[in-house]
Amino acid sequence: MTTPADLYARALDACQHGQWQPAIQLATDLLGQSPQHAGAHYVAGAASLELGRIPAALGHLDRAVALEPKRVQFAVTRARALSMAQLPALEAAHAALQLAPSEPAQWLALGMVYAQEGEHQVAEPLLRRACVAQPRQASWHYFLAMSLTFLGKVDEAGDALEACLAADPKFWRAYFVRSQLRRQTAATHHLEQLELVLAEADGATAAETCLQMALAKEHEDLGHYGEAFAHYRRGKAAAGAGRRYAIERDEALFAAIADEFSAPPGAGGCPSEEPIFVVGMPRSGTTLVERILASHPQVHAAGELRNFALACKRFSGSHSPQLLDPRTVHGLGRTDWSALGAAYLASTRPRTGHTAHFVDKLPHNFLYLGAIARALPNARMICLRRDPRDACLGNFRQLFAPNSPFHDYSYDLLDIGRYYVLFDRLMAHWQRVMPGRILELDYEDLVDRQEISTRKLLQFCGLPWDDACLHFEDHPSAATTASALQVREPMHRGALGRWRHFEAGLEPLLALLVEAGLIPGR
Repeated sequence: MTTPADLYARALDACQHGQWQPAIQLATDLLGQSPQHAGAHYVAGAASLELGRIPAALGHLDRAVALEPKRVQFAVTRARALSMAQLPALEAAHAALQLAPSEPAQWLALGMVYAQEGEHQVAEPLLRRACVAQPRQASWHYFLAMSLTFLGKVDEAGDALEACLAADPKFWRAYFVRSQLRRQTAATHHLEQLELVLAEADGATAAETCLQMALAKEHEDLGHYGEAFAHYRRGKAAAGAGRRYAIERDEALFAAIADEFSAPPGAGGCPSEEPIFVVGMPRSGTTLVERILASHPQVHAAGELRNFALACKRFSGSHSPQLLDPRTVHGLGRTDWSALGAAYLASTRPRTGHTAHFVDKLPHNFLYLGAIARALPNARMICLRRDPRDACLGNFRQLFAPNSPFHDYSYDLLDIGRYYVLFDRLMAHWQRVMPGRILELDYEDLVDRQEISTRKLLQFCGLPWDDACLHFEDHPSAATTASALQVREPMHRGALGRWRHFEAGLEPLLALLVEAGLIPGR
C-alpha cells in the first residue's frame, strides 16, 4: 500500500512541475486516507487555483491554513487565491507577511496581492526585492513598474520597464506603458525603436496593439496629430479583433436597467453614510474628483472597486457568465437591499473604514446607481460629465485592461459614440427617477472654476471646507488608474478641447453626436 508520505511527495512533485490534474488526484487520494493532512489540502488548493477552480482552491487553502497556520507558503497561496477571487485579501496578506516569507516567488505573490488591493506602498518593496533576486524575470519588473507608476515614481518606473524589456524585448505591454510615463520630446522619444520593433513583430496581435498605441501617444506628444490618429486607429482595431462586440447587447442592457429601476427608491437599505460613489464615462475626470475628495481628512480613496457589482451579481441569483446582463438586472427585483448594502460594506473591509467616508471610484458604477440608491440610501453619488467629443476621444486613446467586463465598446470610434449616447440617456433617466440624489459635475467647470466646483462637491458630500482639497496634487496616496500621473499635476487646461487636434479623423463620431443632439451642428 502506498504510504501517506509517498502520496504527498508525489502530489507535491506533480504540483511543482505544473501537472495540476495529477496533483489534485494524488492529493485527493491522500485526503481519503488522511482527511486532516494540511499538505494535501495545500496541493489540491494550489493546483485548483492554477486551473481556475477558485471555490475549490479556497476551500482547500482555508483548511490548509487552519491546520498549519505557520506555514508561510500555505498563507501566501491563500492570500493570492482570495485576491484572484476578488474577495478581501488584505488580512490574509498581512498574516502571510508576518510569517516572514523568504522566497522570491512568495515576495512576488504577496506584492501582487497588495497591488491588487491598492496598497502599493507595501507592494513596491516586496516586488523590488523579488526583482533583485530574479533579475531576468521580465514580468516581475513590469509589475514593479506599475506599482511605481501608481506611486508617482516616474523615473524608477522607467528603469523597471527598461529592465523588463532587457529581459524580454517582446514584453509588448511595457512599450505602451513606457510611452505613458511622461510627455515625449524631440530629444527623448522612442519612435525609431518602436517602428523597428513593430516591423520585426510579425503581426502578432499583442505587439500590434501595444506598439501602435505607444507610437500614437509619442506622435501626439510631438504634435504629429495625423500620424497619431492613424496609429490609434490601428492599435484599437488590433486590440478589438475577435471580440465580436455589438452595440445591440449594451442597448438591451441599458433598457433592462431603465425598466427594472423605473420608480423612485423606497424605504430601507443599509443606513451607512460612508460610501461616496464617483461615476461617469471613463476618461471624464473621475480620478481627479477622487483625488480632490481624498485630500480631505475625513475621506479615504478606496480606488476602483468591483465590490458593488459583485454583490449585485450574487444577490441577483443569476449564474450567467456576464457580470451584468438583463437576467442579472431583473434578478435584482427580488433583492433584500439592506442585506446587499451591508454585504457590500463588509466586502470592502479592511480596505475602507480608515476615515468617516471612502470613495468608490469605479466609473461604470453609473450602471448601478438605481441599485446603489436602494441598497445604500445615504451614500453620495457623483457623476462626472465632460464634453462628449473629449470623453469619446479619451476612450479611444486609452488601452483598457483586456479582461475588463465594462470596456468592450472602446475599440471602435463609432461604438464609443453610440455607447456615450446610451450613457447620457441613462443619466437622464436617473435624474428623472431620483431627482436631487446625484450630483452631476462638469469636468470643464472643475478645471476653470476649481474652488467654486470643489466647494459644491464638498457641500454635496456633507463635508466641511478644507484647503487641502485645492492642492490634490500633493496628496501622497497611490492613484491606481490610467490617470495616475496626470492627477499628480496641479489643475490645468491642457486636456480641454483636445478633440480639435483630431477633428478630421473624428468626423463620423461628430456627426453621430450631432444627430443624437449631444453637440451643436456646424
